[in-house]
Amino acid sequence: MKMSEMKGALLLVCGGVLLLGGCRKELCYDHNLHGLDVRVEVVPSWECEWEYDHGMSWEENWDDNFGHEYEEFTPDPAAGIAAFVYNADSTRSERHLPAEGGLLPMSEGRKSLLFYNNDTRYIVFDNLDSLGYATVTTRARSRATYSELHGDERTVNAPDVLYWCRVETFDATRTEEPVLLPVQMQPLVYTYLVRYEFDEGIEHVAQARGAMAGMAGTVYLADGHTDEEPTTVLYDCEVKDYGVEAVVTSFGVPGYVPGSRATRADNVHGLNLEVMLNNGTLKNFEFDITDQMAQQPRGGVITVSGLSVSREEAEIESGFDVEVNGWGEYEDIELPLN
Repeated sequence: MKMSEMKGALLLVCGGVLLLGGCRKELCYDHNLHGLDVRVEVVPSWECEWEYDHGMSWEENWDDNFGHEYEEFTPDPAAGIAAFVYNADSTRSERHLPAEGGLLPMSEGRKSLLFYNNDTRYIVFDNLDSLGYATVTTRARSRATYSELHGDERTVNAPDVLYWCRVETFDATRTEEPVLLPVQMQPLVYTYLVRYEFDEGIEHVAQARGAMAGMAGTVYLADGHTDEEPTTVLYDCEVKDYGVEAVVTSFGVPGYVPGSRATRADNVHGLNLEVMLNNGTLKNFEFDITDQMAQQPRGGVITVSGLSVSREEAEIESGFDVEVNGWGEYEDIELPLN
C-alpha cells in the first residue's frame, strides 16, 4: 500500500472513532443528569424537643426529685418522611423519603410543600388533597367510668410523635445541579410529665390510669395551629413510691397558634386519676389544672398533691381479684376514628 493510501486509511479510522465517541455520549444513560431539569434535594433537620418553655424554664430548673433526666423525654428523629407536592392546578404528588432526605421529584412551576414523619401509629390524617384543610387527629379511646363524669368531650388516645414542616411557596425551576431545600421538621406533639403526689395510702393502690381534659384534638397542617374544640386524653399510669405518675403526649392546648405565648382565657383544663385499690374498689380524684396549663401549653410538668387513700377505704371487701381481672369490665376500648 502506498504511503498516501495508508494516511487516508488512518484518517478514516480516526474519524470513525470520533463518530462512535459522539454516539456514546448521546446514548449516555444518565444524560438527563447533565442537562437542565427540576432537581430538588430535601435536606431535613430535626427539632427534637418535648416541651417549649413558656415561663417554667424546666431545662434550667429541672428537679432531681422527679426521678427522670430532662433529656429522657426528648424524641428521636423519625424513621422517614412523607413529602407532598401541591401544584397550581390543584393536583398533588406524594413521595416517601428516608430520614436523611433525598431527591424530591416535581414538575416545573410554583408549588406548596408539606412534610411529616411517616412512622406514626395513632395519628389520623384527613383532607390531604387540599393543604389548606389538611388536619391530623388521634384515635378514639373509650372509658366507661370516665365518660359518665365528662360526657361533653370526645375521649381520645394520646398521639405518638409527629414532626411537620410546611413550605408555603416554592418555585421549581430547571437547573443543571440539584437545588438544596432545607426543611426543619418541628414537633406538633408534646410531652407532659404528670405527677399525682400522695400524702398517704399509696401502698393500697394496685393500678392507676388518668385523663387530661381540655386538650387540643385537631391540628391544621397549613400552619400548625390547633382547633378550638377541646378533647380529653386518656392514658395509663404507673404506681410509684411517692404516688402515681404518667408520661402523656398531646397536641397541646386548643386554639393555639405557633409563635403565640397566650392561650384562650376561657380554656378550662381538668385532671383525673382513677385508682384500683388492692381490694378491687375504684376511687376517683379530680383536679383543676387550668393555671398550670396556661403556663405550659406545649408540654411540661403537671403536679397535683394531697391525695390519700384511707385505711377504711382499703379494708372494704369487694370480692374482686385485681391480679386476675385487671380493670375487668372497665377496660378501655380503643377505636379508629371514622
